[in-house]
Amino acid sequence: MNKVFVIAEAGVNHNGSIKIAKRMVDAAVAAGADAVKFQTFKASSLVSKNAPKADYQRLRTKKNESHLEMLKKLELNLSKHKELLWYCHKNKIVFLSSPFDLESIDLLAHLGLRIFKIPSGEITNLPYLRKIGSFNKKIIISTGMASLREIRNALNILVFCGTKKENITILHCNTEYPTPAEDANLMAMLAIKDNLKVNVGYSDHTLGIEIALAAVALGARVIEKHFTLDRNMRGPDHKASIEPQQLRNMVCSIRNIEKAMGSGIKSPTSSETRNLLLVRKSIVAKTDILKGNVFTEDNITVKRPGTGISPMHWDKVVGKIAKKDFKQDELIRI
Repeated sequence: MNKVFVIAEAGVNHNGSIKIAKRMVDAAVAAGADAVKFQTFKASSLVSKNAPKADYQRLRTKKNESHLEMLKKLELNLSKHKELLWYCHKNKIVFLSSPFDLESIDLLAHLGLRIFKIPSGEITNLPYLRKIGSFNKKIIISTGMASLREIRNALNILVFCGTKKENITILHCNTEYPTPAEDANLMAMLAIKDNLKVNVGYSDHTLGIEIALAAVALGARVIEKHFTLDRNMRGPDHKASIEPQQLRNMVCSIRNIEKAMGSGIKSPTSSETRNLLLVRKSIVAKTDILKGNVFTEDNITVKRPGTGISPMHWDKVVGKIAKKDFKQDELIRI
């Protein structure tokens, strides 16, 4: 990846509608994202009948609706997956989806996905990690709620099962929706990179886009961000998502940051070279100087432009004899 890989996370913000899902693909394409990501799961394989909702889910869904019932409404079956995969291919954007169970891994493998995205909740799921690791595909893994030790264990499992380490990107993440800025802890992304020697990125659940941009400046190679067509829509993740215009602004800003990071070599750039001689200074006559006069601290000074002798040669000029007359402000020549 020679540029930041931007994943527009549609997640379950399609509310189970293929029509809305396609509109989200359109929005991701218009924003300039590299990929649009959904979620693949069989609700009955993901949660038990008595599994409670997270606090943010209870606030944004029907009170008398169970976690299982909520998820059943958000499932995408094989037919819808195929339709979205085709639609993404048609619109030249990468289709991604996070599988949440072994059956869903098989579904995505059957569709020929070249990149597998592992969600935070599966980082301690040994059978799950073994299965994805055995495919030797590119893997992006989120690490919300995980310790560095747990991340290292997951990485070792994926590599042991057949995936090359260089094909794995680890995303720092916080799974609170939305994440308070003070919990973003972006420096943890650098700790992952330094300790595990892997490509890193950031899966952002904060409000706004500035923290994702800060992650890019720190070296994130992948950015994942939840988005929605309308934050006022009913559903568990809409309120913690950004809307299409913000997504567009984020992608544009990321591309500008990429350009701004540069090579790391400190030297004049082509755009500023034309200013060099205008802004720098030269040694000039402070007063009129006659031929034969000695250049002294009293009769020479430093002014723009920088087309004459550099002030860095001041000591070489002081004490020399003028070989011609110089008018005030005239560039000194020796």
